[in-house]
Amino acid sequence: PPTTGTAKTWVWHGSTLLDDGNFDRCMISLSPGGSDADTTREFCLKTNSFLEGGFEMLEPAKSRIDYRSRDECLVGTDFGKDGSCMTDSGYPRVIRSWRRGTPLEEATTVFEGEQSDISVSQYAYRDHGVAHEFRVRSLTFYTSKYWHRTPKDLEGLTAADDDTPFVEVPIPADANVGTFADAALVSLRSDWTVGGQTFKQGSMFSLPFSDLMKGDVSAAQILFEPTDSKSLESSTTTKNYLVLKVLEDVRSTLVVWKWADGTWTAHGGGGGGDAVGVGEDVAVQSLNRFSDADDRVYLWRDGYLRVDALDVADASDLSKSETIKTKPGFFDAAGLVVEQHFAISADGTKVPYFVQRRADAPADGSTPTLLDAYGGFEISMTPHYSAGVGIGWLERGGCKVIANVRGGGEYGPKWHQAALKEKRFKAYEDVEAVAADVIKRGIAKPEKLAVIGGSNGGLMVGNMLVRPVASKLFGAAVCQVPLLDMKRYSHLLAGASWMAEYGDPDTDEWKFLRNHSPYQILRHDRLGLAEDGGAATAPDDSWTCPKVLFTTSTRDDRVHPGHARKMVKALMD
Repeated sequence: PPTTGTAKTWVWHGSTLLDDGNFDRCMISLSPGGSDADTTREFCLKTNSFLEGGFEMLEPAKSRIDYRSRDECLVGTDFGKDGSCMTDSGYPRVIRSWRRGTPLEEATTVFEGEQSDISVSQYAYRDHGVAHEFRVRSLTFYTSKYWHRTPKDLEGLTAADDDTPFVEVPIPADANVGTFADAALVSLRSDWTVGGQTFKQGSMFSLPFSDLMKGDVSAAQILFEPTDSKSLESSTTTKNYLVLKVLEDVRSTLVVWKWADGTWTAHGGGGGGDAVGVGEDVAVQSLNRFSDADDRVYLWRDGYLRVDALDVADASDLSKSETIKTKPGFFDAAGLVVEQHFAISADGTKVPYFVQRRADAPADGSTPTLLDAYGGFEISMTPHYSAGVGIGWLERGGCKVIANVRGGGEYGPKWHQAALKEKRFKAYEDVEAVAADVIKRGIAKPEKLAVIGGSNGGLMVGNMLVRPVASKLFGAAVCQVPLLDMKRYSHLLAGASWMAEYGDPDTDEWKFLRNHSPYQILRHDRLGLAEDGGAATAPDDSWTCPKVLFTTSTRDDRVHPGHARKMVKALMD
């Protein structure tokens, strides 16, 4: 990229460090304007400059590049710039071995997926001195096929020259597999019965990788098993420990396991037996780029009213941590409170939500209130500090509500799958239930209550605008970079990758997709306009659209701005 006069145009997309013990080279990825497409250049950490003659990909694309050794990278990109090496979703379909000092055009193809895959990857690494190499075809957003081999010599043989065969990892398509030394870490999105044992949906277990490859789970150790209120949010490894972040009713707890002599032991020094306070959160990250270097970790602590703080601790005793950095407070939290409540959805499901407000706010419904929700892709809406919300809303007397509706990951895979595809309406019923509960508690009247959401949350807001019940619960809405036309979403930008979440509109699944496609509901069901060659109908005179602000971006290469533009056009007409 140009090196002068362009600082404002480039967005940091991360770095990849060369894992050969020298810690002197890395790949730096920068995105022009913040799109998913990015450029990559090799950087020398000794001279603090981009490496002359190093690996570089200067054409912005949705690429993937990883070191395999000092002089070899595994790369997937739009080779030929004709789209043939990309999937329908716009991600790499072909992986090539690229040797240092050779043109990218001469890289050797080592792995190919199908056009219908979401993406394809191949990567190699050392974990506690054990070499692993994987090939992965991401079939849908939630299913993958893994192949594994133990490479002969990462430094001496390229991926193309190593004739060690890859063997498919025998796990369910919706499971994930990682490693710790020569052990496998398996996490499940559905129940798995194998070898006479049943491992529960949402659980994590470990066993020797060689046993897993043989289908022998007799030595498996269960490291986490969910309950109705507990789910596994994430995991972090160090040299000797595994730290699990567990959510219980959307409150974080840290659970620690110690590795010794090829087995795991529950470790009492986790310092995480008690959950964090209501409206607060803690996240764990290995302090080292390569987690097997030692047992130090970062603890990122924040909350709706708690300023971000970065602590350092040893995984052997997380209760003893040292704060090394704290952001300044951007708003006055004095007099503000955070509460957690539960609403009862239409089918009786308890739905948690957080309320941020002034402690002395009257319970007469007069407080301007923003209700935010996402409800998709197994993403949890955990508490975090937001200067924008604090300055722009809470300090001015507003109330912010965060609804942890189905479709998210707050209670694990089951919570997510409860609102997949034809069950999508469950997420919208949950939002309606939270809104009704907010009104019932006297926090806000409908005319003082607004709904806000972006991307998948924008789809939620679109449905709130056109659903008969929801449109009467809200006086206003903010619909940010939304999906709205679910008939055509899969043909726009990255939309094809989301069909496992929503459904395929080009099949019979359109029958249920139509029921939560705001654009079609607005035009035909509410405004009475003809749909797909059919006859016009009488407008729905009982429907009134809340006041709504739409935002979108031409820089967004996931959600097409046409969704918002078409919806606005229909409303204005």
